[in-house]
Amino acid sequence: MTTPSGPPARTYQLLIELPEPVRVRIGRLGEFDFPAGRYIYTGSALCNFEARIRRHLSPVKKMHWHVDYLLAAPGVRVRELARLAEAECAVNQRTMGEILIPGFGASDCRAGCGSHLKRIG
Repeated sequence: MTTPSGPPARTYQLLIELPEPVRVRIGRLGEFDFPAGRYIYTGSALCNFEARIRRHLSPVKKMHWHVDYLLAAPGVRVRELARLAEAECAVNQRTMGEILIPGFGASDCRAGCGSHLKRIG
C-alpha cells in the first residue's frame, strides 16, 4: 500500500490483520464471526483527515464507526495504511475481496458498494 503524491488525500485504506478468529459485536449491525486473515477497510474523511486516521489507530476510543468495534477486538492489528486522493467508493469498488458483512462501513454509501470491509486472505 502506498501514499500518492499530488492532490490531498481524502480516502484511506487500512490493511487489518486478525491472527485468530474473533467474534465481535459491530454496533447495531449485530454480532459477527471474523475468520483469521487479512482485511481491507476503505474509509474517507473530508475534514480532519489525519485526525480520523489517528483515531482509528488509537487503542482507546469511543465506539462510533463500524470499524472501531473491529479494531478494538483482541489481537486485531492495522498492518498498513494507504492515503489516496480518489473517492472512497471508487477505491473500494476496485479493491478485490470477499464481503463477509453487508453494510459494514457503508451505511452512507450511495454507490452500491455493499460493504467497505473486504476479506482478502
